[in-house]
Amino acid sequence: MSWHDRARVDSNPVVFFDVTIGGASAGRVTFELFADVAPKTCENFRQMCAGEFRSREGAPRGYKGCAFHRVIKDFMIQGGDFVNGDGTGCASIYGSKFDDEAFVGRHTGAGLLSSANSGPDTNGCQFFVTCAKTEWLDDKHVVFGRVLGDGMLVIRKVENVATGGGNKPKLPCVIAECGEM
Repeated sequence: MSWHDRARVDSNPVVFFDVTIGGASAGRVTFELFADVAPKTCENFRQMCAGEFRSREGAPRGYKGCAFHRVIKDFMIQGGDFVNGDGTGCASIYGSKFDDEAFVGRHTGAGLLSSANSGPDTNGCQFFVTCAKTEWLDDKHVVFGRVLGDGMLVIRKVENVATGGGNKPKLPCVIAECGEM
């Protein structure tokens, strides 16, 4: 299924990231979450955007203040590791990790939101946004949302930040604010 051609589903949640690069505002990215196709994955992401996810101690945990720790031009930008900040952390509203939910969506182009994982059934807080067609990821990573409107301009700004070792951006690319619309 091509998510780019599909009409927006009004009942699907819409969330946003306000992104900074090097401390300066880069703009807002708005996502439609495909809850009609991948409800568990979308609810995990939605709660982390909305600040509803809590640690065992009751403190809010989620994407606010979280950096994009891995950026590969013409491929994807990855973030969501609010545990360790470097791509090694994993947490979810379901415990540590949760199972792959639906491989219906295909990585058909730029602007798709997908679960980052370390193998089958290892989904958690990390995600990536595609910057190109990435069909080799099909049936390995769950597509669960897409960028809406001009949010892709912000994704391109992050994509074009110079990187160093481990594809880490040389300027901090941070989700300064996030929430549900």
